[in-house]
Amino acid sequence: MMAGDPGRHQVPAARNALRLLQALARRAAPVAASTLARELGLPRSTTYHLLRELEHAGFVVHLPAQRTWGLGVSSFDLGSAYVRQAPLARLAAPLLARLVDEVGQSAHLAVLHGRDVLYVVEDRAPGRPPLVSDVGIRLPAHLAASGRAILAELPAAQVRALFPDPSAFVDRHGTGPTSLSALRRVLSGVRRRGYAVEDGEVTPGMASVAVPVHDHAAHPIAAVAVTYPTRGSLYPDAADLATPVTTTAKLLRRQISGRLPEC
Repeated sequence: MMAGDPGRHQVPAARNALRLLQALARRAAPVAASTLARELGLPRSTTYHLLRELEHAGFVVHLPAQRTWGLGVSSFDLGSAYVRQAPLARLAAPLLARLVDEVGQSAHLAVLHGRDVLYVVEDRAPGRPPLVSDVGIRLPAHLAASGRAILAELPAAQVRALFPDPSAFVDRHGTGPTSLSALRRVLSGVRRRGYAVEDGEVTPGMASVAVPVHDHAAHPIAAVAVTYPTRGSLYPDAADLATPVTTTAKLLRRQISGRLPEC
């Protein structure tokens, strides 16, 4: 539709809904509807109506206790879809190949997809055991190291929105967090170490180390991870693997002009 076309003025609700989503995306944490209305110059009644419609579609979530609004799971799905179509995977592939050559273990790149992580790049090390984390596979984010690396960088309110009750915690092998409080303890450990780990929670006998990759808005858009066997007389140490994984995540972040969150 050409500029100046009167049809452009017949869809203000759609434009304002997009403005609301953009405003929420710029925020590091959920925000009150009155703040959004004031920031965007919208009537409060219009703001609440649009937020309710977006909530119904899953694009925003309402946090009644704080009287605030944040991005919902559908917004994460859109972000993940963009990542799958964007050059991120192509940029990551040679970096992962170099990582595999360095550590001799399989590596992958994953993005958050709702309460799961979706694997978008996989580089298998020769002679290593087969993995369940093939390209296109989804695994529970609270169990996978790559998922934990991303979740640890999200605002607490968004993690709570993703895992609102015990039914959100999928159990694969009887290990891993089964409540929000337990997940928070896991994510606190991730932030303290600077990298995420899991040991046998996705596949018995296999462990992973993961580090997040941040985009230009300092949002954790993906995670780089290495998976290795823990059975046998010799196997890598998670702390030793964390250094090359962190280096790879840093290189990818620079290639996409990303930046780390401000402390």
